[in-house]
Amino acid sequence: MTSSLTFAQTGAMIKSAVFKLVTVVLVSGAGAAAVAQEAPKPGTKHGGTFYFAWGYNKDWFTRSDLHFEDHVTDDYDFIVHDVAAHDNPAVDKIFESDVSVPQYNYRFGYYFNDSHNLGVEISFDHTKYIVTHDQRVHVTGTIRGTAVDADTLIREDFLLFEHTNGANFLMVNLLKRQELVTSKNGKQGLAVIAKVGAGIVIPKTDVTLFGERRDNVFHVAGYLTGIEAAIRWHFLKSFFLEPAVKGVYANYVNVLTVGSARANHHFFASEVIVTGGFQLNFGKQDQ
Repeated sequence: MTSSLTFAQTGAMIKSAVFKLVTVVLVSGAGAAAVAQEAPKPGTKHGGTFYFAWGYNKDWFTRSDLHFEDHVTDDYDFIVHDVAAHDNPAVDKIFESDVSVPQYNYRFGYYFNDSHNLGVEISFDHTKYIVTHDQRVHVTGTIRGTAVDADTLIREDFLLFEHTNGANFLMVNLLKRQELVTSKNGKQGLAVIAKVGAGIVIPKTDVTLFGERRDNVFHVAGYLTGIEAAIRWHFLKSFFLEPAVKGVYANYVNVLTVGSARANHHFFASEVIVTGGFQLNFGKQDQ
């Protein structure tokens, strides 16, 4: 049993996962487009709207139980209960370093412009999950043949745990748009958008356990589901600004740590997201 996946294996897993998600989008798009063509109505837009958006996020996480297990390179099976974690938005570094250093988001989406105002979207949220240092936690299980049921502190000599290069939520979303107001020339408008979706988590986890540290590779470690509500203001016809709130449930079932050890945990998270982007309209509108 190897201690971690190779970069090639990890890359192949991620490519496979993305391919499957894109396939879902294309199949959903074909189905929705067919529905849209069945009964066109006056005022219906033929052709869709493609968009791309980039932005940043702030996150909050519920407490979770971290389960660690290794019976190959070490001997332990224990749970760290009710662990608190926080994020690291680093928005002050947007103009000081690489734009991908802070907690960023990007979206690719397509509205079918049918009578139902539906669309599909691929979204990626780069979120940082950091177990808070120096907190007191309760540990149960066995460590190297000794039963454990005691309190301890999250410190370097025991445990440091971070998805600091991303807890990384990759999702496919179904969209529902409701136009609120549009200018007479069509160059400005305001709409509310609801999103529901599911996907995979692709963390890069930095772990220190019993004094041994490893900054692991990106890998598919579990799944998530989520809902999102947004307000989109489009202006100059092709550009838009979109603030949003989002809630997700994320389940990390196979997290790489040190040696052959694996960890698992799950939590709920809430996000505040602000993105900006551009949209391209195809086709024309019936009169």
